[in-house]
Amino acid sequence: MKMHNKKIAIVGGGPGGLTLARLLQLKGANVKVYERDINQDVRVQGGALDLHTESGLAALAKAGLMEEFKARYRPEAGLMRVVDDQLNIHFDEHIEGKEDTFGDSNHRPEIDRGPLRQILLNALEPDTVVWDSHILSIEKIQDTWKLVFQNGNIATADLIIGADGANSKIRPFVTSIKPHWTGITMLEGSLKDGAKTAPVIHELLKGGKVFGYGNGKTLIVSSKGDGSFGFTASFKSSEHWTKENNIDYKDQHQVLAWFKKEFSEWSPAWWELFESPDTIFIPRPQYCMPLDQKWEANSDITLLGDAAHWMPPFAGEGVNMAMLDALQLSEALTNPAFKDTQQAIAYYEKQMLARFAQIGQDTLFNTKWMHQPNALKDMLAMFGKNK
Repeated sequence: MKMHNKKIAIVGGGPGGLTLARLLQLKGANVKVYERDINQDVRVQGGALDLHTESGLAALAKAGLMEEFKARYRPEAGLMRVVDDQLNIHFDEHIEGKEDTFGDSNHRPEIDRGPLRQILLNALEPDTVVWDSHILSIEKIQDTWKLVFQNGNIATADLIIGADGANSKIRPFVTSIKPHWTGITMLEGSLKDGAKTAPVIHELLKGGKVFGYGNGKTLIVSSKGDGSFGFTASFKSSEHWTKENNIDYKDQHQVLAWFKKEFSEWSPAWWELFESPDTIFIPRPQYCMPLDQKWEANSDITLLGDAAHWMPPFAGEGVNMAMLDALQLSEALTNPAFKDTQQAIAYYEKQMLARFAQIGQDTLFNTKWMHQPNALKDMLAMFGKNK
């Protein structure tokens, strides 16, 4: 099957979309990535990412980017402390240590989102990414797709890959299947200059990450190479809590007041995460696609990452699934054994959906136990630290 005469549009410039673009360009494909960010320096939020040997790292290796990754990952970022809601340390990898290394099945080296994006961008041909391309709509005109963007630009493509995340504009053209509510809401925070803004948590982190558990709630903090923190506070809630609570998430006083009430049993030492006016807060209701989802494969449109299999982040699989999707899709689309793109996409989607059925199950299991009263005990049991 020949791809060089087809125009491929990847909608979404996250790790999955950029990895796919790199892998397809290595095979000689004609690829454009349409990303809604104004430029490459905007909106790289969230904590560090841990890449897994069999998925994220496998994709980077196939892309020829492992040396770049090894030069920019942060070994200390993977060291974890497990604490209770009073900040008592129950497990400490800074003391216990980690013996795994590249090639080991359990190795999960961490890298910040910004450096990972830069590695992938640097590997692409010039002008592959079309910035400021917030997708408005797509339309099929005979055998060609027409893509319309919010800024008024229009593009055409023979094949569209939706890598545009949980609220994908591309997904409805592939399937009408909707996600289901998991019962959990997560408030994400991005805090600048952690040493100054949150000195107690900064000292606790030691350049790594902290998992806090108490009273059926979870708070995870991860350090970033630029001195900032990414953190998430997750808890059971009603489905529409983010719209019904009347909190202005741009007002740290309102967010802190909510935290003091919702996490009232937790030590006041956690409050410093919520006190800075520069901290950015984003509420994220947690949904999951049905584990048994299936659809008929198309010949000219498919999905990867959260657009295909949105799920909560509590197994660390989101970016890894997306990058493995990119690897498997690139191999299918360029495999001469398939007579056409429909056959290639069908093969890829069968693999991808089967993989999601298993990993999604593991993720939902984690989502449940991490928000139960015995979460700390369960977490310690995973490390053989029964207390």
